Amino acid sequence: MRPLLGTYVEIAAGAVETMAAERAEAAIHSAFDVIALIHRLASFQQPDSELSHLNANPGQWLTLSRHTLRLLRLARAITAASDHLFNCTLGGAVVARGALPDHGGDYLGSGRADDIELEAGRARLARPVRITLDGIAKGYAVDCAIAALKRAGITAGWINAGGDLRAFGELALPVSQRRADSSTRSLGALQNAALATSRAGGGVDADVPGLILGPETAHDAADIGKATTFSVISRFAWRADALTKVAALAPAAERAARVAGLGGLLIEEETWN
Repeated sequence: MRPLLGTYVEIAAGAVETMAAERAEAAIHSAFDVIALIHRLASFQQPDSELSHLNANPGQWLTLSRHTLRLLRLARAITAASDHLFNCTLGGAVVARGALPDHGGDYLGSGRADDIELEAGRARLARPVRITLDGIAKGYAVDCAIAALKRAGITAGWINAGGDLRAFGELALPVSQRRADSSTRSLGALQNAALATSRAGGGVDADVPGLILGPETAHDAADIGKATTFSVISRFAWRADALTKVAALAPAAERAARVAGLGGLLIEEETWN
C-alpha cells in the first residue's frame, strides 16, 4: 500500500506460484511507478504538473505526454457523451468553492467539452477553463497499472485506489457497498471488471471530502436530497469512476439507463433496501 492520487493505493497479485518472488515484487513496483507517474502528470493540486501547465496557458498549443493526452481525450469524450453530467471543465467552480487550489490567473467557472482541443502529441484550451481530471484519473491510473502487471506476467490480481477497484484474471474478489449510513452490504464477487463508488446528497460530509457539481454548476450534488451511495461496475476503472458522477447528477428516473448507455451497470443504494 502506498499514498498516491490523494488516497491509499493497494496492489495485490495472485496466481504467481510459478513466478519468482523477486519478479512478482518487481511487477508490483512497476505498477506503483505507473500510478505515481500519472499522479505527477495529471494532478490539479500540483502547480508543476502537465495539467496545471495546460490550465495556466489557455490558447497555447502544448506538447504533452501520452498519458495526459489520453486522459484529456477520455474526459472530453465522456463529458460530451453524458451531456455534461460528467464535466471535466468544472475546475474553476471547484476552485471557487475552496475544494481545489487556486494557482492564479483569470478563469471561467465551467466550460464545454469542445474547450479541449487535441492534435497528435499536443493539446490546447480554447478558453480559460480549468480542467480537473479528479473524476477520472484514479480509475485511469488503476487501468494503466493493471496493464503493467499483465505485461510483467502477472495473470491475476486487483488494485484499489481509494474505492476505484479493478480485478483481473481468475481471481474473484468479494466486494461490498458502503452505504451513506456507513453500513455495508455485499455485492458479491468482482472478476475481470471495475467497481467505483461515490456518495451524493445529504449535505457536506467532512469524512467524504469529494465535491460533485452539476452541469454548468447549476447545483451541487451535496444538496440533491437524501444521502445516497452510487456504485458502478464497468469494464474499465476510468469509466466506472466517471459514471458514478453521471449517476449522482442524472434525474432519478434516468440514472440506470444513462449509466447503461455509457457502458456501466448502476447499483443504487435503494436497490438493496
